[in-house]
Amino acid sequence: MSDSNKQLARRWFEEVWNKQDEEAIDAMFSAVGKCHGFPEPDSVLEGPDDFKIIHRSFIGAFPDLHIEVEDVIAEGDKVAIRWTATMTHLGDHLGIPPSLKQARLAGSSFLIIKNSHIIEGWNFMELQGLLKSLKDSAD
Repeated sequence: MSDSNKQLARRWFEEVWNKQDEEAIDAMFSAVGKCHGFPEPDSVLEGPDDFKIIHRSFIGAFPDLHIEVEDVIAEGDKVAIRWTATMTHLGDHLGIPPSLKQARLAGSSFLIIKNSHIIEGWNFMELQGLLKSLKDSAD
């Protein structure tokens, strides 16, 4: 089970984020799934439709987003991922005028996977600091 869960986690980052395939969200995120910590540290997105709204905004702001998965560790139904995102702020989809700044964001995600679907995920990153720096450069 751990190996297939690691593969699903890698596939999530590749298809959902790097290939920007919104249909992959439906294929991998449970209809009753919860996503914690994105976009705000205390946010809880429920189900694929909530996640897609944030996904569209983030891809709209950073259309060249690329996430490199650095480490994946799994035990049973739990998967831990360390990742690094690189991107350029080219769109105003997050309410900040495009700054044209390149950015790097390191983070980690912890998932629970059941029946080949992510049912819960916790995300840790300094996204608010990144957004503040983009906003400050736009002012």
